[in-house]
Amino acid sequence: MSETYKLGDVTIIMVRQLLQMSMLTGTDIVDHMRMVELEKGPGGVLVPTAEYRELFQGQIESMNEELEKNEKR
Repeated sequence: MSETYKLGDVTIIMVRQLLQMSMLTGTDIVDHMRMVELEKGPGGVLVPTAEYRELFQGQIESMNEELEKNEKR
Protein backbone atom coordinates (compact mmCIF):
# COMPACT_ATOMS: atom_id res chain seq x y z
CA MET A 1 0.00 0.00 0.00
CA SER A 2 1.40 3.41 -0.95
CA GLU A 3 1.67 6.37 1.37
CA THR A 4 -0.70 9.27 0.92
CA TYR A 5 0.03 12.91 1.67
CA LYS A 6 -1.97 16.08 2.14
CA LEU A 7 -0.95 19.59 1.19
CA GLY A 8 0.12 21.80 4.06
CA ASP A 9 -1.47 25.20 4.58
CA VAL A 10 1.65 26.96 3.29
CA THR A 11 1.42 24.92 0.09
CA ILE A 12 -2.26 25.71 -0.39
CA ILE A 13 -1.57 29.43 0.07
CA MET A 14 1.26 29.21 -2.45
CA VAL A 15 -1.02 27.50 -5.00
CA ARG A 16 -3.49 30.36 -4.54
CA GLN A 17 -0.69 32.87 -5.14
CA LEU A 18 0.45 30.96 -8.23
CA LEU A 19 -3.08 31.10 -9.61
CA GLN A 20 -3.23 34.83 -8.95
CA MET A 21 0.18 35.33 -10.57
CA SER A 22 -0.86 33.41 -13.66
CA MET A 23 -4.02 35.48 -13.96
CA LEU A 24 -2.15 38.77 -13.55
CA THR A 25 0.58 37.88 -16.02
CA GLY A 26 -1.59 35.97 -18.50
CA THR A 27 0.57 32.87 -18.15
CA ASP A 28 -0.54 29.26 -17.87
CA ILE A 29 -0.94 27.99 -14.29
CA VAL A 30 0.41 24.63 -15.46
CA ASP A 31 3.80 26.19 -16.18
CA HIS A 32 3.92 27.62 -12.66
CA MET A 33 2.79 24.36 -11.04
CA ARG A 34 5.48 22.34 -12.83
CA MET A 35 8.14 24.39 -11.06
CA VAL A 36 6.82 23.71 -7.54
CA GLU A 37 9.10 21.57 -5.37
CA LEU A 38 7.57 19.93 -2.31
CA GLU A 39 8.91 17.87 0.56
CA LYS A 40 7.39 16.05 3.48
CA GLY A 41 7.11 18.49 6.36
CA PRO A 42 6.00 18.39 9.99
CA GLY A 43 2.88 16.34 10.47
CA GLY A 44 3.52 14.46 7.24
CA VAL A 45 2.07 17.19 5.00
CA LEU A 46 3.71 18.39 1.78
CA VAL A 47 5.35 21.81 2.02
CA PRO A 48 7.47 23.82 -0.43
CA THR A 49 11.22 23.29 -0.18
CA ALA A 50 13.34 26.16 1.14
CA GLU A 51 14.91 26.52 -2.30
CA TYR A 52 11.53 26.81 -4.00
CA ARG A 53 10.24 29.30 -1.41
CA GLU A 54 13.30 31.46 -2.12
CA LEU A 55 12.77 31.21 -5.88
CA PHE A 56 9.07 32.00 -5.52
CA GLN A 57 9.75 35.01 -3.30
CA GLY A 58 12.25 36.26 -5.88
CA GLN A 59 9.59 36.01 -8.58
CA ILE A 60 7.14 38.01 -6.45
CA GLU A 61 9.75 40.70 -5.74
CA SER A 62 10.69 40.88 -9.43
CA MET A 63 7.04 41.27 -10.40
CA ASN A 64 6.56 44.04 -7.82
CA GLU A 65 9.66 45.88 -9.10
CA GLU A 66 8.35 45.66 -12.65
CA LEU A 67 4.99 47.05 -11.55
CA GLU A 68 6.67 49.95 -9.78
CA LYS A 69 8.71 50.77 -12.91
CA ASN A 70 5.56 50.75 -15.03
CA GLU A 71 3.70 52.99 -12.57
CA LYS A 72 6.46 55.61 -12.74
CA ARG A 73 6.17 55.88 -16.52
